[in-house]
Amino acid sequence: MKDVNVADEVTRAAVELFAAQGYANTSVQQIVEAAGVTKGAMYHYFESKDDLLFAIYDRMLSLQKSRLDEIIARGGPTDVVLHDVCVDVIETSIDFLPEGTVFFRSMHMLTAPRQQEVTRRRRAYHDEFSALIERGQSEGRYRTDIPRPVLIANFFSDVHYLSHWYSPEGPEDKSVVAEQLTDLFLSGIASSSGRSDG
Repeated sequence: MKDVNVADEVTRAAVELFAAQGYANTSVQQIVEAAGVTKGAMYHYFESKDDLLFAIYDRMLSLQKSRLDEIIARGGPTDVVLHDVCVDVIETSIDFLPEGTVFFRSMHMLTAPRQQEVTRRRRAYHDEFSALIERGQSEGRYRTDIPRPVLIANFFSDVHYLSHWYSPEGPEDKSVVAEQLTDLFLSGIASSSGRSDG
């Protein structure tokens, strides 16, 4: 195995094992055996099992944050930008469904510094997302009768709930699901003057 693939193989094996038997019940030995690498090779990339769990989520979060930044940097009308951001976070969450499922199930087992780092990273994403909604509110596009944190929680609860019902093998195409959930969210936050149902 090429050295560059070690981290990917270890991560893949860890996700599968954590999903099947839980983070607490999975040993480093089981991970390296499933990955087909030595402990020394694993420890070259990951300091501990805790470090590995964080890396699983870090990969997904880093991708979503860079995609968010790209979409915002493209510019355009607020409703188009927010639509594209919502679709992207749903699609990438589906792409990383096993990683997300494992992480949310096991996040409380991270060390305190790692938990704080996750909170900081997620807050950075949510702050940019919130700024988009705030911009739309100032333009009269989105409702202001419900606090912004509630609007944001409404959207991300749908994203975090995906692992409970979505199956890549099922009939629902990820792009269709992303558009449908985004449409439901944007319709729900549209200001009365901005809605087309009146």
